[in-house]
Amino acid sequence: MDSAATDPFDISRFQAGRDRLASLAYRLLGSATDAEDAVQDAFLHWQAADRQHIKVPEAWLTKVTTNLCLDRLRSAQARRERTAGAWLPEPLLDGDPMLGPADTFEQRESVSLALLTLMERLSPAERAVYVLREAFSYGHAEIAEILDITESASQQHLHRARRRVTAARRSGGEVDPASARGIIEEFLAAATSGRTERLVALLTDNATAVSDSNAAGVATRLLRYDTPQRIAAVVRAGFKPTDTKRRPAGGMPAIHYALVNGGPAILFVDGDQVVGSTMFDIVNGKIATLHGIAAPNRLARLTEAWRQHEPDAPLITRW
Repeated sequence: MDSAATDPFDISRFQAGRDRLASLAYRLLGSATDAEDAVQDAFLHWQAADRQHIKVPEAWLTKVTTNLCLDRLRSAQARRERTAGAWLPEPLLDGDPMLGPADTFEQRESVSLALLTLMERLSPAERAVYVLREAFSYGHAEIAEILDITESASQQHLHRARRRVTAARRSGGEVDPASARGIIEEFLAAATSGRTERLVALLTDNATAVSDSNAAGVATRLLRYDTPQRIAAVVRAGFKPTDTKRRPAGGMPAIHYALVNGGPAILFVDGDQVVGSTMFDIVNGKIATLHGIAAPNRLARLTEAWRQHEPDAPLITRW
């Protein structure tokens, strides 16, 4: 074997940029598991390459990782899953390095559950250009080199992506953390007390909710609700504890407030296992979207991060 293939210095150069590559792959794929696989594949390409002729390793690795992600987005399996109504972004607990960079509002917004879901409306090329430009501040010349397209094509992809995202986005800017927590605590109080009219008042007129589970457990297709009244009724029924609902959770979980993908969330935690999560997008003081996730494979990384986390006291000790 070529000794360069196991050169510790070359491996350390890759590892130094691994978190950045993972955060790029996560934004492109919406899945931490798939992002890790893409980064590992990039490492195999790095090991196999003639690295003496790679002038700028960061640029080379960015190009390889981006195109590996595009291959995944274009695959038949991904198309089937994402069009069959069974796909949701994988939530990440704040502090997860895969959420970086997070210096600007655009970078933080690019990993919100709401925007990751919206980006499903983009073509793979549009998604790549949007992420590279908005989250990583690449210029069009650099993006053109990464994607093997012209600068003009990069500009056109960005224009279309921004137009589609803007048309569907419900953004009122960043929410004050204390205000966000207050809204979620009020939501939880209303949901657990049966105050359906208060739940409706906490939702925007065009609120939507998406969940991968119901009282019977994880569903085969995503469940969607698109009126405040319907959402309030489903939330009220869902938060009413019963043995049927507790059985999939393994007991009587505590309910914690947390920040997930930069936004407010409540987590259902049994012991040290996150067994359910609801993430909220708040616009102008009201809840605009809810994402409910209970599938264990979508919560695996969040659970691992939670086990290393020092949580506040639960909002509800035993649900």
